[in-house]
Amino acid sequence: MGLNAIFRDLATAFPNIVQQNVPLNEVSRWRIGGTADIVVSPRNIQELAQLRKWIFERNLPNIVFGATSNLLFDDHGLRAIAIHIGSNFATLDMQDQYITAGPGVWVPGLARTAMLAGLTGIEHTCGIPGTLGGLVCMNGGSQRKGIGTHVQLIRSVDEQGNIKEYTPAECQFSYRHSIFQNNNEVIAGIVLKLEPSTTSVAEQRLEMLKILRDRRHKFPLKLPNCGSVFVSNPAMYENYGPPGKVIEQVGLKGTRIGDAEICYLHANFIVNNGNAKANDVLTLINLVRETVYKKTGYLMAVEAKFVNNTGGIISI
Repeated sequence: MGLNAIFRDLATAFPNIVQQNVPLNEVSRWRIGGTADIVVSPRNIQELAQLRKWIFERNLPNIVFGATSNLLFDDHGLRAIAIHIGSNFATLDMQDQYITAGPGVWVPGLARTAMLAGLTGIEHTCGIPGTLGGLVCMNGGSQRKGIGTHVQLIRSVDEQGNIKEYTPAECQFSYRHSIFQNNNEVIAGIVLKLEPSTTSVAEQRLEMLKILRDRRHKFPLKLPNCGSVFVSNPAMYENYGPPGKVIEQVGLKGTRIGDAEICYLHANFIVNNGNAKANDVLTLINLVRETVYKKTGYLMAVEAKFVNNTGGIISI
C-alpha cells in the first residue's frame, strides 16, 4: 500500500487527527530530524486502542512519541506512522491524595498543581521539561528520585489495541527504568498517590523555586537539548562522580561537532547551536563514551534513544 493510500485510509478511519509531512525539527526538543510522512494524534484511550489495532492488522511500521524529551530523530525523516501522545491526553483529576492523569500532562504544571493542593512527593520534578507518560516510562526525576515511587496504577495500550492495567510491582520500576521501555505498550493513563504536606504551600513553593534556580544555573534552558544524555552509573558515581563531572574531567566539555556541542554549563547535555544534525550528536556521544571508557573503565549507558527513518527506536 502506497503512502498516499495509507494517509487517505487513516484520515477516513480517524478524521481530524491525521497530518501529513510534518517537520520533525519543529516537533523535537533537540530541533533535529527530517520530515515525518504521517502523524496521528489520538484524543483518548479508546481512539488510541482503535488506532493501534488498525495499524497492527495492516502490519504497518509505526512509532509512538510524546514530548520527544529523550528522542533523537533521523535527519532523513520518518517513513513510519507516528502516533503522537500530546495535549489531547493532558487530562487531570484530583481526589484527596490521588491524582489521575493522562500521559500528555506537562510535568512542571503537575508538580505545581500538587503543591497548590497541599500534596508532596513530586516537587523534584518541577523543572523537568517533559510530559508525564515519558517521565513514568523512564521512571524519571531529579535529585536521584523517580516518579515510580508514587505510581499506584498504569493503564496502557498494547500493539494489538488491548487496554491493560499494571500495579506498581508489575511496572518493574528501578533507577531510570520501567517495563514500558521494552514491552511496546503505550502508557495511556496514570494514577499517582501523594502524601499530605507537613509544610505550608508557601514553604513548598520556596523549595520548588530553589530547585528551579539551581537548574537555571546548572542546565542549558535556552538552547535545544534532550536533557541528560548519559545515565548515572552508581559504581562510576562512587568512584569518579556523575556523568557531567566525568565528561568534564576527561576534557570534553565544550567539544563541538557541527552545531552540536557538549554544553559548557553541564557536560551531560548536548545542545543544538542552530543547525545540528543527528549524526553530529551521535558522533559526540560515541566520542564521550569511548573517551570515558578509556579513562575509567566504565561504558556509560545513554538515556536518549535514536529513531531511525523506519520508526525503529534504537539504544545508542
